Amino acid sequence: MNAVLLAVLVMLILSLLRVNVVLSLIIGALVGGLTGGLGITNTIEVFTNGLGGSAEVALSYALLGGFAIAISRTGLPNLLVDKIIQKVGKEGETRKKGLSKTLVILSLLIMACFSQNLIPIHIAFIPILVPPLLKVMNELKIDRRLIASVLTFGLVTPYMLIPAGFGQIFHQILADNMTSSGLNVDMQQIPLAMLLPALGMVVGLIIAVFISYRKPRDYQSSEIIETETVSYSMRGVLFAVLSIIIALVVQIQLDSMIMGAVAGIITVYLSGTIKGAEVDSLLTDGMKMMAFIGFVMLAAFGFGDVLKETGDVEVLVSNVAEMIGNNQAFGALLMLLVGLLVTIGVGSSFSTIPIITTIFVPLCIELGFSPMATIALIGASAALGDAGSPASDSTLGPTSGLNVDGNHNHIWDTCVPTFIHYNIPVIIFGWIAAMVL
Repeated sequence: MNAVLLAVLVMLILSLLRVNVVLSLIIGALVGGLTGGLGITNTIEVFTNGLGGSAEVALSYALLGGFAIAISRTGLPNLLVDKIIQKVGKEGETRKKGLSKTLVILSLLIMACFSQNLIPIHIAFIPILVPPLLKVMNELKIDRRLIASVLTFGLVTPYMLIPAGFGQIFHQILADNMTSSGLNVDMQQIPLAMLLPALGMVVGLIIAVFISYRKPRDYQSSEIIETETVSYSMRGVLFAVLSIIIALVVQIQLDSMIMGAVAGIITVYLSGTIKGAEVDSLLTDGMKMMAFIGFVMLAAFGFGDVLKETGDVEVLVSNVAEMIGNNQAFGALLMLLVGLLVTIGVGSSFSTIPIITTIFVPLCIELGFSPMATIALIGASAALGDAGSPASDSTLGPTSGLNVDGNHNHIWDTCVPTFIHYNIPVIIFGWIAAMVL
């Protein structure tokens, strides 16, 4: 059996059986390496070397966690939460509660979308805003699987469609790799080509909001949510806003999440909101909060490097090309499924593009797909799996905020719901795009 297919299958099955994601990735990598002929020693060496590639990402998330805790001490999140709580009606005021639920969902959706393009801070906002809102969500009986779906939508759809922030990076990688593979692509074509696949994400969100998770769901309140209220002052709130702006500017100017987080932490510290003796413990708490994401990203990079080293990614794509023959419809479907498989394993749609483009571009040209259809196929194939992958920060981010009280499972409450609601419609709409463009 193809090593990539087997490794991803083992990783997914173990994750669904509630085995820790890091352990599932390590076991999956070992299975893939041994099946791919690397041997136990070489597999471990490749996996270990792959960890270094994610060290910067892991440190970035750890510092962002510290920054999130620092922001929480200024009282800014509490101010935002208090404003929302004021709109939560008393028991029996159904209409007001409905409006409050809509406000929570829309606020998180807008923030998630902005985090990819307008204010490119990615998942850094989640541990700042989501935990303080859990008490409100519990009062409104909001299903957290709905919030996970909303957040993942906002973390994925904007970069698929809008050429700004992370979307600019995604579109540039897509255009560069397609051009180097033999098909000249104009960046202006990509948003139009990705419109139908992005519409699939919208359909998935609508289903999640109005059908799948519209019913109330009760959660057990915990001590983590019932923490004492942090008092806030205008000075603290202003410095919190200033620290976010400074962190954003530094991150963009230096192209470094690490330096951005450090700049934000220093700004909060200089405000006097945090006492000198508290700094170390607060940063440690913040790093603990984001440590899970960091370790998963470390393991995911090692897992991805093992899959690439086996050479079976190319074999898998080549075998699919042989199966297709001259059948456009069948070819489009198989290419989308291969993209889904690769992205779930690698955990990053950005990393999937270079892997699949070298084979998909010549294959699309041979099958007679138009340039626009080819863009839609490759773009959708890469984006598929970002929602639903246990190793993707688009699922790890929502879990980090929703599971601070232990009431939200990463696999069954984030990965499975987002996989079902987004990957299935994106496959359908991606296939339609390939057929009509």
